[in-house]
Amino acid sequence: MKEKYKTMHNVFDEFTNRNLYKLINEGHFKGLVGQLTLGKESNIFIAEKDDGQKVIVKIYRLHNCDFNKMYDYIKYDPRYVNLKKKRREVIFAWTQREFRNLMLARDAGIKVPTPYTFKFNILVEEFIGDESAAQRIKEQFPENPKEFFEDTVNSIIKLGKAGLIHADLSSFNILNYHEKPCFIDFSQATALNNPNDDDYLERDIRNLCNFFKKRKFDVDESKVLNKIRIQIKK
Repeated sequence: MKEKYKTMHNVFDEFTNRNLYKLINEGHFKGLVGQLTLGKESNIFIAEKDDGQKVIVKIYRLHNCDFNKMYDYIKYDPRYVNLKKKRREVIFAWTQREFRNLMLARDAGIKVPTPYTFKFNILVEEFIGDESAAQRIKEQFPENPKEFFEDTVNSIIKLGKAGLIHADLSSFNILNYHEKPCFIDFSQATALNNPNDDDYLERDIRNLCNFFKKRKFDVDESKVLNKIRIQIKK
């Protein structure tokens, strides 16, 4: 089993390593095979199952992540009204919240990684890609920007109708998977009844439009935002 336990043992604390080992024993994957990205709050790895299938293992760091910022997002979530502002409790709730948000988005018909399981600060989800991981749109701009942009806006509307705003949407969090958008990183996704919901929506649309404008695709931010607001309310 030690040979299968490719977890880069010295990278994480003992608590995280123990839970990675438990996930291995439960059959969710046989070991981590390489780091995909290093996020602001997490390390994201590719892992393999016994049948060779790839999965993503996202590990929120327990000691050097901004749990105060996490709490500012999660404190208005009705699912976590009794959450205490304690580092580990917030990080564990944050991980569970991303799992639940991904499930909600998937059920709403949005292309996202299917979440498989979570344990404390570890989330296991679907690998998006073929032989290699799908690229973010900042790295692989769509061949048909108009169609891709429209698909992205439609996904934002579907998410809104399901009661969520991504709240961290940018060229870093949209994958180009076979020329279709796939949204990732749902830990910040926020319910529409959040007092900052409209600010988050505006920021998402601003980020999206600015990115496409820089790539010489002309979009009108105010028109896009107005369309989304109208469609969400229908």
